[in-house]
Amino acid sequence: MSTALPNVYSKPACLAQPTASRIAMTQIVRITLFKLPNPDVLDQALQKYSTLAQDALKDGKPYIHGASAIQLYPDPRSQGFTLLARTVFASKADMDFFDNEDGAHGGIKALIRPCLGEMPLVVYGDGK
Repeated sequence: MSTALPNVYSKPACLAQPTASRIAMTQIVRITLFKLPNPDVLDQALQKYSTLAQDALKDGKPYIHGASAIQLYPDPRSQGFTLLARTVFASKADMDFFDNEDGAHGGIKALIRPCLGEMPLVVYGDGK
């Protein structure tokens, strides 16, 4: 008579590797914070982000699942950041294309880069 002991060293479900179906459904949500002291440039950046999901093309088709930007309140907790941009991609590869090859994003960078108080803060993670 053999009695199997429970494996007390197995990983809990929250630490299990993601399944292929979960990975396929995951999107990349990216938040970028900018310090733009010039209100005219800030307004132009807001306008460009409002049409980014339609303007950004990969293989001739829109590929960004969502793009928006807001002006931040002048609050000490904002640490000087004035603009928050949110972009949603189907994959990390699409985000990399956006960073390195996308013409619409290049236009935003050309507008913003000369006016930055410092480099933007970019964070991203899995979203649904």
